[in-house]
Amino acid sequence: MGSYRLHIDIPLHLTEEEAIKHGKSIIDAFTNGLESNNRNIIIEEFNFRLGHDDDRQKSNYFDKNENGHVSNKKSKILFKQKNLNYDGLTAVDDVV
Repeated sequence: MGSYRLHIDIPLHLTEEEAIKHGKSIIDAFTNGLESNNRNIIIEEFNFRLGHDDDRQKSNYFDKNENGHVSNKKSKILFKQKNLNYDGLTAVDDVV
């Protein structure tokens, strides 16, 4: 049997650059909130992406190459029980 997943959809009515900046801040705030919650909520991994309503594919604007192309790979933060070091948001796997 599969797992339940919490899906959160936050519209960001901003330019692409502003949406990336604000999106990273939201992810950082969420992650910091989990860290300060004394681990009462058990989360092993957190998957996310920044999409656009006009995209037919599931693009991730957090993962953009030097040519301006975005991937469809989700960004992921992995949580460790004891090691809570976090260097900020990237489009590749992070460990918290």
